[in-house]
Amino acid sequence: MTDRASALATGDATVRVWDPLVRLFHWSLVAAVATAWLTADEVQPVHEVAGYTVAGLVAFRLVWGFAGSRYARFAQFVKGPGATLAYLGAMLRGKERRHLGHNPAGAALVLALLLTLSGTAFTGWLMADPTRVALLPTLPQIVAPAWADEDGDEYGEGREAEGPLKDIHETLANLLLLLIAAHVGGVVLASVRHRENLARAMVTGRKRAAGPDDIA
Repeated sequence: MTDRASALATGDATVRVWDPLVRLFHWSLVAAVATAWLTADEVQPVHEVAGYTVAGLVAFRLVWGFAGSRYARFAQFVKGPGATLAYLGAMLRGKERRHLGHNPAGAALVLALLLTLSGTAFTGWLMADPTRVALLPTLPQIVAPAWADEDGDEYGEGREAEGPLKDIHETLANLLLLLIAAHVGGVVLASVRHRENLARAMVTGRKRAAGPDDIA
């Protein structure tokens, strides 16, 4: 028996799933989101740079979702509500099939994360300069027209956006934490159920080759 045939027989064969740009995006996003969270209300310049980095990474992922490699493309892993609910039902019964790329539940989380990240970055961008809200004439004025420090000086240090915009930004940031927790939980569950380290796969780019019952 050849080495290749032996590997297939023992289930040890691996295939490339995640391309280098997907992996770089993933871990860069982890670092940028962690930095933004840790520096919120503490080191504002670093927080803003991290936010712009997140926005740039999300923009790249949207483009790569159409122009990237097979398993990076939205068309490969995004499913409709019916398929997602069916997968969740199978998962609750412990009978979900292994997917070489994102499974339907993971795909829904990817979309939710990208949408929430976009909203968080956008509201943060608006908060960085109150004049930017004026660029959106169809929206109500939701931040104060002036920024002031405790002494009443416009654009003073420690400036802070007031009103609903800040609430929306913080709500999206908290929702992001919940989605991240769900993502991590899903990765751990799938890793245990299918006996493969999905976090390591996002480092190496390789996963166990699809078996007869898997979806490639």
